[in-house]
Amino acid sequence: MAFWLMARTSRKVTDHLHRNIGILRSSSSACSLLNRTRRFESTKADKDISFGYDTSDDENQALDFPGGRVTFTSHMRFIPESPERRTHCYRVLDDNGKTIIGSHYQNISKEVAVKMYSNMVTLQVMDTIFYEAQRQGRISFYLTTNGEEAINIASAAALTPDDIIFPQYREPGVLLWRGFTVQEFANQCFGNGADYGKGRQMPIHYGSKKHNYVTVSSTIATQLPQAVGAAYSLKMDKKDACTVTYFGDGGTSEGDFHAALNFAAVMEAPVVFICRNNGWAISTPTSQQFRSDGIVVKGQAYGIRSIRVDGNDTLAMYSAVHAAREMAIREHRPILIEALTYRVGHHSTSDDSTKYRPAGEIEQWRMARDPVARYRKWVEMNGWWSDEDESQLRIEARKQVLDAVQVAERVKKPPLAELFTDVYDQPPSNLREQEKFLRDIVMKHPQDYPTDVPF
Repeated sequence: MAFWLMARTSRKVTDHLHRNIGILRSSSSACSLLNRTRRFESTKADKDISFGYDTSDDENQALDFPGGRVTFTSHMRFIPESPERRTHCYRVLDDNGKTIIGSHYQNISKEVAVKMYSNMVTLQVMDTIFYEAQRQGRISFYLTTNGEEAINIASAAALTPDDIIFPQYREPGVLLWRGFTVQEFANQCFGNGADYGKGRQMPIHYGSKKHNYVTVSSTIATQLPQAVGAAYSLKMDKKDACTVTYFGDGGTSEGDFHAALNFAAVMEAPVVFICRNNGWAISTPTSQQFRSDGIVVKGQAYGIRSIRVDGNDTLAMYSAVHAAREMAIREHRPILIEALTYRVGHHSTSDDSTKYRPAGEIEQWRMARDPVARYRKWVEMNGWWSDEDESQLRIEARKQVLDAVQVAERVKKPPLAELFTDVYDQPPSNLREQEKFLRDIVMKHPQDYPTDVPF
C-alpha cells in the first residue's frame, strides 16, 4: 500500500496526539510510574542512604524500591475506583460529516479517501447478501460488521501490508482492504474446494498468509498474547512493522487480555491493540462486563499508552491508528486504542438482539450515527463523490457479490480425507482409525451425509 503522506505532517499529528488527544500518560503524583528510561536500571539503594530512605522532611521522603522510587505520604489516601470525569473521546468529524474546527488529523489524498469509502460500501453490500444467503440455507453461519465499517477500513488504510493482523471475527474489512477478493470471501463462507481452509472452518473464519492476516479463531481473546509474541519477534528482527490485534469489549473479560497487555508492556513489544467497544458482548452489556471507565484506562494500569476514539469517525480512526503505528515501531511500545461504536446488526445469524436491547436504540444508531453515511458526506464536501458515483458503486458491488456467491456454490467441496491432513507429516494411528470409522459410518448411513462431498 502506497502512502502519500509527508513525514513532517505525520510527525506533527503524532506529536499532537501525544500531547492533547486523550493519550493517557503517567501522572506526576505520588506513586507515579517509573520513567521508561530507568526501567532496566539497577534499583539498588545508594550505600550512603540508610536502607534506601530519603531522610528529608516528611512529605518528601522516598524509598528506592525495586521497580522505581516511591514517595511517602503521611495521609491515608485510597485511589478512587473511577475518575470524576470520563476519558475524552477523540473525533474529527461531527455528526454531519464536517471537520470540527481546530481538530488535528492525518491528511488523506483523494485516491485513498475514495478507496476507503468504496471499501466501506462493498463491505456493507457483502454483509447484506451473505447474511441473506445464510437465511436462505445456502451457508451455515454469518456475522456482519454493520455499524463498525469505519473501524475496519480506516484502521486497515493506516497500516502497511507488512503489519501482521491478528483479528477477532468482525474485521473482514481489513482483509478486503489488503486485496482479498469477494470471490475468496465467498469460497470461505461456502467451504468449497477453493477455500484456503479446505472447508474445515466455520464461515467468516478467514485467513490469508499472502495478506499477513492470521486465521480467525472462535475462542475469544486467544489472539492477543499471540500478537504480542509476534510483535516481539518483529522487534528482535528489527523489522519496520508491527502487529495489530482486534477484539471486542467482551474480550477484555478474558484472562488472555490482561496477560497480553502486561506481556506487551514489559517486553516493549510493537503491537497495537484495537478494542471495538460496541456496547454488547453478544447479549451482555458493558455494565455487566466491567465497572471501569471503559477499556482505555486498563491500558494505563498496565503502563501502556492509550487513547479513546470515536469508532464511527473514519478520519479519527485513520489518524489514531496511523499515529499509534508510528509510535509502536519508532518507540518500541504497545498502544491501546478503544474505539467506541455500536453493533447495529445482531451478534450473528444465531442471535436476535431485539430480545435484550430496544429496537428503537438499534434504529437510532443505524439511521443517525451510521459511519458510512457520515464519511460519505465528508468525501462529497471535498468534491470527490457524487450521487452518480454512489449508484454505480452499489450496482457494481451487488453484482460482484452475487456473481461470487453463484460461483462459490458450483465449486466442488473438499474431499473427506482433507479433514485429517495438514497437522502431521504422517498421520498417527488414532487419526487413521478415526478416518476409517468415519468412512464406515458414511457408507452405512449415506442418507445422513452431504452428497456433494467427495468420498
